Amino acid sequence: MAAGIPSHVEPTSRSESNRGPEITVCESRPGRSVFLESGNTEGWIASDLTVEVPR
Repeated sequence: MAAGIPSHVEPTSRSESNRGPEITVCESRPGRSVFLESGNTEGWIASDLTVEVPR
């Protein structure tokens, strides 16, 4: 897998005890997003279609 430049990391304002994993989104090639979980060296998720989720 070619490593891309991280597209963004979502900052959170939740307390330290409620924090989930830090997720980084990279674009491995145009139109292909790869999601990486901080501290997880054994898995990743790739997708050809991603959508913005309103918060």
